[in-house]
Amino acid sequence: MRRVTGIVGATGAVGQEFLQVLAERRFPVGELRLFASPRSAGQRVAFEGQEHEVEPLDERRLGECQVAFFSAGASVSKEWAPRAAARGAVVVDNSSAFRLDPEVPLVVPEVNPDAIPARAGVIIANPNCTTILLAVVLEPIRKLAGLERVVVATYQAASGAGAQAMQELEDQTRALLAGQPEPAPRKLPQPIAFNLFPQVDVFLPDAGDFTKEEMKVVWETRKIMGLPDLKVVSTCVRVPVRRAHSEAVFLELERDVTVDAVRAALGVAPGVEVVDDPATARYPTPRQADGRDPVLVGRLRRDPTVERGLCLFLAGDQLRKGAALNAVQIAEHVVRRG
Repeated sequence: MRRVTGIVGATGAVGQEFLQVLAERRFPVGELRLFASPRSAGQRVAFEGQEHEVEPLDERRLGECQVAFFSAGASVSKEWAPRAAARGAVVVDNSSAFRLDPEVPLVVPEVNPDAIPARAGVIIANPNCTTILLAVVLEPIRKLAGLERVVVATYQAASGAGAQAMQELEDQTRALLAGQPEPAPRKLPQPIAFNLFPQVDVFLPDAGDFTKEEMKVVWETRKIMGLPDLKVVSTCVRVPVRRAHSEAVFLELERDVTVDAVRAALGVAPGVEVVDDPATARYPTPRQADGRDPVLVGRLRRDPTVERGLCLFLAGDQLRKGAALNAVQIAEHVVRRG
């Protein structure tokens, strides 16, 4: 039987990235079906030299997909992902709808591939973009020296808030450079051009006024790594960068190791590229990471303020490894097992 692959949210920023990643990695798509909201239905989208018409969501058409990628928001996923799974689809969901559900695996293939179910008719959650990038770098360090505590400050691109936020960054920047009135924020809570602000997602009074994004880093990192008691704290900051996230990470390790040993472990870790030569100004930047698959890591150094402390800086493309690439890698594992 010919495989049918669906993308729900095909016209959004992540949906478009799905198409690019599927083509680049030669994923065995078979028949491609693209779904989006009624207002986007009827659009035509090119994939591998052919145009495909975007469809409104339909239970029968979606239910005929063997693999379905979802990136249309939590409310759409909650309604439609269980329907697709009930009809036998492997659903890889990029929203927050199922990430903390104990019955739904939350997967970064470089970290916990064994969590991917070896059967059809399941939902697999794609983690938050910030967490994916962090987990890819933490795993080889955990294997080498264990983890006691993780402190993270993130520098998150406009792409994390979607295509409208990316456009907002561009419009505000153009206006300010031209000496024109700055357009008011619409998607983001503050102006983003030539600015940054320590708010990604909503504040959670019941969680001590951490933002939801900050708590995602905590909750999801523990679940992915199978470390429910790991000490994790984060501050998430939106910055005027188009599409790659960066993170400053401060670790307390269980065992004492040299920086050279950490660098060597990261150097052979899947999905990681070490960029670490301060003498020649080589370190990760979002511009380097933009459009690339690996998570870049550098600025490796001891933290002298704690025992067994380590500092590092990472950058990764939020739309690729932080979203579409990770989801496609999950589906590749499913296809290989099937």
